[in-house]
Amino acid sequence: MHEMSIAQAIVDQVTASAEAKAGGTAERVRLQVGELAGVVPDALRFGFDLVCEDTPLAGAELLIDPVAALAECGPCGTGWAPGMPPDLVCPTCGSGAGTELVAGRELQITAVHWAGGPAQASEAEEL
Repeated sequence: MHEMSIAQAIVDQVTASAEAKAGGTAERVRLQVGELAGVVPDALRFGFDLVCEDTPLAGAELLIDPVAALAECGPCGTGWAPGMPPDLVCPTCGSGAGTELVAGRELQITAVHWAGGPAQASEAEEL
């Protein structure tokens, strides 16, 4: 279950922030997870709860914002939801060359809410 190592990376990054170093306690962590990132949200939440113990994130809630996958055809510009597993052949022109996944692989912290303060938006740290 690689979600445990992802959860540990989230905790490590948030604990390294200035607020945590100043003794702050995180109440919520918001994360974007793309549908093609290969992450099971429930497993990530479970792992997050475990690795948060004895850290400034103990008891923090993990909020996951799903990001739908989007592919775009270079030759004709058509955009489509590629599905899972992703179908990277353009539904309009049939081209597979030049197809780009423009969304759906995200895995990044977007905000942390610290006790007694407003939410602090991160610089969208990729994990």
